[in-house]
Amino acid sequence: MTPLFQYSVKLVDSPFWTFAIHDGHQVDPAVEQFILLDETQRLREEDPYTASMAELPINQLFVATSRFQLDVNRKEEDSVYLRPEQAWGLNVWKDTLPSTILQKLYEEHKKFYQQLDNYIQHTIDKHGFFVALDIHSYNARRISEEQPIDKKVNPQINLGTYYNNEKWRYVIDGFIKSVQDQQLLGEAIDIRENVKFKGGYLAQHILQKFGDRGCVLSIEYRKDFMNEWTGLPYQPVILEYKQLLLHTLKDLQKIDIYGV
Repeated sequence: MTPLFQYSVKLVDSPFWTFAIHDGHQVDPAVEQFILLDETQRLREEDPYTASMAELPINQLFVATSRFQLDVNRKEEDSVYLRPEQAWGLNVWKDTLPSTILQKLYEEHKKFYQQLDNYIQHTIDKHGFFVALDIHSYNARRISEEQPIDKKVNPQINLGTYYNNEKWRYVIDGFIKSVQDQQLLGEAIDIRENVKFKGGYLAQHILQKFGDRGCVLSIEYRKDFMNEWTGLPYQPVILEYKQLLLHTLKDLQKIDIYGV
């Protein structure tokens, strides 16, 4: 039987990982009949195109299932949006989701994290440490498509680092310096730490278990690379965002990172 949660993993010989856990848009037919939201409404709160940006020559984990079915960036009891306050005020379900489906989704959440722990532990066993790039995006035009972006409170890149052990500060600083040494569309990049987001449950879980052996950089791109209301991608910007990550990864790989 096909599991209710779909993701793909590509393993290479590297201590580095890249995640795109909110890129997914798929909803299982067994669940779709109960969902009230249409595809456009769901797409607006998902992180489309982040997987294409995160296709880097390192270990990859990309989620295909929509966060509106199961959000693995939240703890198990909050991973299915049962109340509007869990989902930006949206009513996700037409009726009460059957308990059998809900329990299956919670079980998929457990299995995902068991497998993730195995991947991270294997990386530590082989390389002594890990560094994870956790790629996300966020909306900055909440009122309307024409709303001007308030750049004072919405950086181009919000870097979530809050839950990392201070011993990895030099890796975080190396990432920030590499980004600041580059440009996006010919302009300096506004990257700030923990302004909009500090890092979700995925980062918290990994760091709670393995934080002495590695760090997670939760990279939230402002959705300048698409129309966040219609979903229309701006392909040249997406490519620049990917190139930015590629260049920054090369700089990180030059740092003498250790896991002691």
